[in-house]
Amino acid sequence: MSDVRRGKPAPPCAALRERMPQQAAMVSAGAALAAAVVAAEVLHWRASRAELGDAPRNDGTEAVVVLGYRDRARGGRANWINRWRVRAGIRSLDPTARESLLVLCGGAVGGWVPEAELMAAYARELGYAGPIALDTRSTTTWQNIENAAALIEDAGAIKIVSNALHAAKGRRYLVAQRPDLAARLVRADDHRLGEQWWLGPFAVYRDLRHTLGSWRRG
Repeated sequence: MSDVRRGKPAPPCAALRERMPQQAAMVSAGAALAAAVVAAEVLHWRASRAELGDAPRNDGTEAVVVLGYRDRARGGRANWINRWRVRAGIRSLDPTARESLLVLCGGAVGGWVPEAELMAAYARELGYAGPIALDTRSTTTWQNIENAAALIEDAGAIKIVSNALHAAKGRRYLVAQRPDLAARLVRADDHRLGEQWWLGPFAVYRDLRHTLGSWRRG
């Protein structure tokens, strides 16, 4: 009789113990992702309500300033981030306003075509027929605001559109550059709960990295 013993499958409890570390890691990763998304939503919600003015003019005029994003203009069209920002800008327009101006900001940072021109083409593609003003020279958010200021002098209410953290930065820059115009800042419709939730943590990371970089440069 042979002494060779055939291997037996591991008992169910042993197999379960082998899978438990993997399952625990997946649960931990999912919980961390959920926590990051929730934290980002809270930060964006707060940012969307920050740096607003206290003296908008109720004369029925408004300007909505859309901040552009680096764009390579692949296919001759605005990238999806700039397309979303245009849609957020258009939905931020007050349908009851007597006069509305859509201001699109951004030079040729990522390609040969200024971001503002790409966004303007997309706005027309969507059917927007209202007045548009362009800043095609700026290459930074500071310059976006600096160049837009001259275009929004007559607006009774001013809205700045981007992701909520970036828009809040734009409002801070307007406070620094033109406090008289910053007093007319009102909230835009650029943050909606759960919209593009997967981008929230990334936007928080970019904002934090920029803030730390500015602090280190003194």
